[in-house]
Amino acid sequence: MSPFEKLQKAAALKYNESSDGAPVVVASGMGETARQIVSLAEKSGVPVFRDDSLATLLSRLDAGVEIPPELYQAVVDMYVYFLGFRADSEGRVTKQPDAEQAEP
Repeated sequence: MSPFEKLQKAAALKYNESSDGAPVVVASGMGETARQIVSLAEKSGVPVFRDDSLATLLSRLDAGVEIPPELYQAVVDMYVYFLGFRADSEGRVTKQPDAEQAEP
């Protein structure tokens, strides 16, 4: 069992494209609650991004709260990953060929 699995933290985010707001935490927790969040996401076909540092920060937020500006870039990076795009050091975003996509 990995350290992530032992001390698991998780958060689920929702982004409303018709809103000007930031993504909102719809669920967060640690331990068994985190395992349930991840399990439900996987069973529902929702992508799961595993990043211990980001999970630690997001799991401290309550449901219904927009992510703070300090986490915007980390969350953008996560969304970009799931959309199959890559941002270079200059901030230019390009589509990754399917064969090059890899897990984080």
